[in-house]
Formats: sequence, structure tokens, C-alpha cells
Amino acid sequence: MALDFFQITILAFIQGLTEFLPISSSAHLILPSELFGWPDQGLTFDVAVHFGTLIAVISYFWIDIKGLSLAWIKNISGKPGNKDSQLAWLLILSSIPAGIAGFLLNEFIETSARSILVIASTSVVFAIFLYWSDYRSLKNRELTELSWQHALVIGFAQILAIVPGTSRSGVTITAALLCQFNRKAAARFSFLMAVPIIFVGGLMRSLELLSGEDQTLQLPILMYSTVLSMFVAFACIHYFLRLIEKIGFTPFVIYRIVLGMLLFMLYLFS
Repeated sequence: MALDFFQITILAFIQGLTEFLPISSSAHLILPSELFGWPDQGLTFDVAVHFGTLIAVISYFWIDIKGLSLAWIKNISGKPGNKDSQLAWLLILSSIPAGIAGFLLNEFIETSARSILVIASTSVVFAIFLYWSDYRSLKNRELTELSWQHALVIGFAQILAIVPGTSRSGVTITAALLCQFNRKAAARFSFLMAVPIIFVGGLMRSLELLSGEDQTLQLPILMYSTVLSMFVAFACIHYFLRLIEKIGFTPFVIYRIVLGMLLFMLYLFS
């Protein structure tokens, strides 16, 4: 890995900032190498910053995750279920489609769908879907009203996030809005869904790292990248949940469309 300290800082900050915003972290991590010719950050770095964002979301929703986990354990132990155990089961259900698709399609996406044209297209297309879903949704459902049908709809939508530029949080929030959930409930479920997805994705990348060529990276740099992405992601979750109830998703829609248009121009004139 030939990245310098400045590049590592920028990439760790980008990962923390974009992982939970509806603007696609994978797209923004690809862009520096495409636009500025930066070397690939490598699997070691990817594992470190994804671990940082995983710590951030678990820390922020620790009370929720603890309650859901305990309720789920009690339920599988034979005790009657409640709303927490039901939500835990629905989170597991919603994660299955993307988990299977990621396992089957990961290699194809890595080799065939990481171009500027793909990122530009998905940035614009899914920005329009996000705006449309936010505009037409009644937004009258709370997370306690989530059913297995809703969980599957959102879970299958998450498959689309395998393609760079789509945004995992963006497409799952879009699907939740279309199921008439309010903005905060949609974002909250999307963030809770991130826990198993980021964990499994990080595990897969760790296995790739162990089975591939040795990618050495100094431990202090790894720790720095992890901590930076963690703090940025934690702050991002906190302020995002506060902002969307006041301003909605329109600023993110505008950003995605502007980014997409700029990338289209870059593709056409490069």
C-alpha cells in the first residue's frame, strides 16, 4: 500500500462520512483513484475503516442493539416474543437477500462495475428514486409497525447497493419510505440493518486478506484509520437523524445529481 498519511486521512474521513449518508461510500472511495490516480487503498485499509464504522453504529445504537439481542436470545430460548424480539428477527430476515447476493456477485461487481460511468448513472438514478419516495410517501408508520413483508421489500432493495454509487443507506431508506415509514423510522431501520451487513462484509474482506498476498500496514496507521472513521461516522449518524426530520432528503438528492452530472462530463471529455 503506497498511500501517504494525507491520503489515508482523506479516505478514512470519506468512509466515516459517507457510510451512513445516502450518497454511497463505495463510490466515494473509488473516486480518488479514478480522479487523482491515487493507488488502491488495499484490503487491510478497507477492513480497518469498515470496522471503525461498525463500532460507530453499534455504539450509537447500543441500547437498542442490546435490547434487541437480549429479547432475541430469550425468544430462541423458548420464552414468549415481544416487539424487540420481532424486530430482531425482521432485521435478520432483511439482511439475508443482500448477504446471498453479495456472496454470489461480489467478484463480478469488483471487476465489472467500478467505473465512473456506472457511479455517475447510479448516483443520478437513485437520487431521483429517493426524492420520489420522500415526496410521495405518507410517512405515517413507525418502526413498531414493521412487518415481515416490509422487511423483505427493504432487504431485497439492499441488494442494489452492491453496485457502486447506489448507496446502501440510500436505497434502503428509499424502500422504507415507499412502505410509508416516516423519515426517522426509515433511517433508523437502515442503520440497524448496517450492523450485520458491515460485519459480514468485513469478515469476507478479512478472509480475502488472510488468503491473499501479504498486505503490510503499520499498526498505528491502521488504528488511526479505524478511530478516525469511527468518530466521523458516529457524528454523521447523530446529525443526520436530527437533520432529516427538519430538511428531508432533498440536499442529498441535489448533491447526488450534481456529482453524477460532473462525473458524466468527466467521462465524456476524458
